Amino acid sequence: MDGPGAGIDAGKTHHHCVVIDAAGKRLLSRRVAGDEAPLLELIGEMTALAGQLGGELTWAVDLNSGGAALLIAVLVDHDQRLLYIPGRTVHYAAGMYRADGKTDAKDAAVIADQARMRHDLHVVHAGDPVSVELRILTGRRADLAADRTRTINRLRAQLLDYFPALERAFDYSASTAALVLLTGYQTPAALRRIGANRVETWLRNRKVRNPGTVAQTALEAANAQHTTVTGQDLAAAMVARLAKGVMALDEEISEIDTLIVSRFRQHTHAEVILSLPGFGIQLAAEFLAYTGGDMTAFGSADRLAGVAGLAPVPRDSGRVSGNLHRPRRYSRRLLRVFYLSAMVSIRCCPASRTYYDRKQAEGKRHTQAVLALARRRLNVLSALLRDGTTYQTAPNATAA
Repeated sequence: MDGPGAGIDAGKTHHHCVVIDAAGKRLLSRRVAGDEAPLLELIGEMTALAGQLGGELTWAVDLNSGGAALLIAVLVDHDQRLLYIPGRTVHYAAGMYRADGKTDAKDAAVIADQARMRHDLHVVHAGDPVSVELRILTGRRADLAADRTRTINRLRAQLLDYFPALERAFDYSASTAALVLLTGYQTPAALRRIGANRVETWLRNRKVRNPGTVAQTALEAANAQHTTVTGQDLAAAMVARLAKGVMALDEEISEIDTLIVSRFRQHTHAEVILSLPGFGIQLAAEFLAYTGGDMTAFGSADRLAGVAGLAPVPRDSGRVSGNLHRPRRYSRRLLRVFYLSAMVSIRCCPASRTYYDRKQAEGKRHTQAVLALARRRLNVLSALLRDGTTYQTAPNATAA
């Protein structure tokens, strides 16, 4: 950068700001509260200082959400140039500077100095409202899905303690009917006492699918065990509570999915992304959430591929050349989006299947072939978004 730079080590309640000039000389070091008024005062002071020194003021921060959200919003709203330096980069770079240990002032100085020397940092822009909302919704959905998996695992472990036959009888992650059954009947004795016919009627009244099959399977499990395990009654009560918890999570996930569909349809790129085979609304919404919906921020498809972990980096040394590996720092979530969409496209898109088969014929393993296909599809999607056109399947197409 030509003018002074301000590096900010962001925190939950306070931020530390260090300002250096173009030569790397420290001009200011200050701790500032993370509220709007102190931040506006800091911006005014830094702008005046930049005017005295000459040159454009550049800000740099090590967080792009969370405790730095208000800071970023204030800087962007006041047309300040802001760069983002990942915390991992700051951590490794700090080892090249004097003084052991870690302090907010040192980290802020490292951030400012790295922003002064490096030219590959992202400029932070305000994301479009739909992409920001999708980031919130997809993040919440991921949390709910993780909670659901943990709750089902606890349920199965608890059920295994006293009724292993029933634990083996159903796939509780996929069977809503089995969860409904557990809200009413959790022990072998209770199932035998009511009988298969009454269980079937009880399930049918609650609008579950295949009540007869579920009832018969549950009674077979109950007839396989006549021993009462110590603590069964309390464990059964816990199982019923956990089953209700999973059903409540399913309901909330369904509501979040409805909101995701509604918000995604409002985005200008919705039709373009959905036109590419392999992208459903969920994966497309995650793509917009993780990229911010603005492809110009990446500059090129190669840069986007690097962020997604689909652009291999060389690790050549001495006589060893052509040693390519996946980069260590990349967006795991963005890689997941392209990998899963490539997996789906193999089944539904002939062009993708042809490309995948060709890569396997070249000797690549399944994962390598899918990653190669994901990279090819990333290039296609970038071109579609750049031109604002939808994907068209040509009769003589040979690649995705």
